[in-house]
Amino acid sequence: MTKIIVVGAAGRMGRRLVSLAMDSAGKYLLTGATEISGSPFLEQDAGLVAGSGTSGVKISPELAPLLANAEVVIDFSTGNPLANAELAVSAGLGIVIGGTAIEKAQKAAIAELARRGGRIVMSSNMSVGLNLVAGLCAETAGILGDSYDIEIVEMHHSKKKDSPSGSAILLAEAVAAARGCDLDEKAVYGRSGLPGERPRGEIGIHAVRGGDVVGDHTVIFATEGERIEIVHKASSRDAFAKGALRAAEFLRTSKPGLYDMRDVLGLSKGRPAA
Repeated sequence: MTKIIVVGAAGRMGRRLVSLAMDSAGKYLLTGATEISGSPFLEQDAGLVAGSGTSGVKISPELAPLLANAEVVIDFSTGNPLANAELAVSAGLGIVIGGTAIEKAQKAAIAELARRGGRIVMSSNMSVGLNLVAGLCAETAGILGDSYDIEIVEMHHSKKKDSPSGSAILLAEAVAAARGCDLDEKAVYGRSGLPGERPRGEIGIHAVRGGDVVGDHTVIFATEGERIEIVHKASSRDAFAKGALRAAEFLRTSKPGLYDMRDVLGLSKGRPAA
């Protein structure tokens, strides 16, 4: 049994994490839940907010008082993942960070926490399928080389705040690494006006927003005479929540370090799957 705290328990992802933990037949135990100060859900039962019945866990505005009775914190919030990671690591807990739009400086500071003994899984997409697709895209990019143009198109619901998605960046980083190039130098985010002919080696990244789309990603490899498309479509947030819970289970017995979902899934050399 893995004892977890869900940060942002009243949000879309937080509610699914709470529900899946409660329905896990004892594999995961919800011991804490938080929301931002001023949330109308504070002091309410996290299970009832999630629509899954009484959990016995009230939603708190503070993380620190909850840490003594848990093993792993799961944070999909848009708040301050670094501050939550510092609290978790200081208390000896693992932390799963699944938020997107985390600044480079914060990522560097989180990596430093791991070097100092923290157990952290950080990924912009916790889906098992998307991470498998990232591996396929990297392998494809390595085989095809820059004679094939790469374009990445992502679509999400109209309420998504960041663009492009963290998952699109994850895919772009995977293909750039396979090509041995710097994504910052090769990425182009959308096109307008008269940009001219497409330079060789460019990686296009495009965001589409509308409706209630949970997350669609298409990686296109195109050359003269043919086109390859690798597609991943998420129809439910459960895909991300299940991956995050699997990451929490992984951290329960892992050594200190900074991990991603490839480590959790056993896709990195020398690491067993959770």
